[in-house]
This record gives sequence, C-alpha cells and structure tokens, in this order.
Amino acid sequence: MSEIPARLQEIIDEFGWVEGQEKLELLLEYAGKMPPLPDWLNRDTTMEQIHECMTPVFVYAELENGGMAFYFDVAPQSPTVRGYAAILGEGLRGARPEQVINLPANFYQAMGLEKVLSMQRLRGIDSIVSYLKHLARKCLAESG
Repeated sequence: MSEIPARLQEIIDEFGWVEGQEKLELLLEYAGKMPPLPDWLNRDTTMEQIHECMTPVFVYAELENGGMAFYFDVAPQSPTVRGYAAILGEGLRGARPEQVINLPANFYQAMGLEKVLSMQRLRGIDSIVSYLKHLARKCLAESG
C-alpha cells in the first residue's frame, strides 16, 4: 500500500490551497528555498546525474537513522525543475526507503501542477521520482 510521507503530504495540501498562477509562484518559492549542497558533496565526484531529465539534475541519497535524505544540485536557471527537486528533497527527508519506493507515481496530480505546467515539464517530475525510487532501493539493499 502506498503511503505519502507526512511532510510531502503537507506540501501537496499547500499546493491544493492555491489556484492558477499561484501554483507556479509557489513552485518558484520552493526553487528559491533549495538548500545549498553540503561542502562534502560534489556534483562531479559524489552525485549521480538523472539522465532522463532534459535539465541537468544531480542527486545524492543517503540513509540517515532509518530515513532517506536526498541532496540535489539543479542550476538556478531551471527554476521549475529546481522547484520539483526542492519539494522532493524536503518532502521526502526522513521518509523510510519503503515509503519512497511506494510513493504513487502520480502523487503530484493532487497539487494541480498540470494546470500550469506542460506535459514535458511534468515528465521531469516522473523522471526524478523514478530515480529517487531507484536510489531508495539501492540504499535499502546496501543497509540490509
């Protein structure tokens, strides 16, 4: 059974409360709030690129105290994709790997983003989520 982590559900609900262009503005707010990478992470040596995305998206995943942590590097010139990554990084922080693996692929539909974004941009969310599920499986295998 799929279960959306509590913080991600809060973000989904937050998007559900706003209408039209406000959804895009909220997505851009999240893009602006993306935390900088920790000093020990480097796009070239310690992060993996999500090649399915047209925009260069780099991610690093780790298991911290039984929960996932995802770190993203997305150029500020790609605010929409940066916004997705920020939402997923924040919304999935601390989620068990099983929660990430079982995250419904269409969870973002409840956010209403299809009303303000093109299908191509929405496929970017799919690509990122699929890759995060891959990384969660990998972390689970390495910890078990």
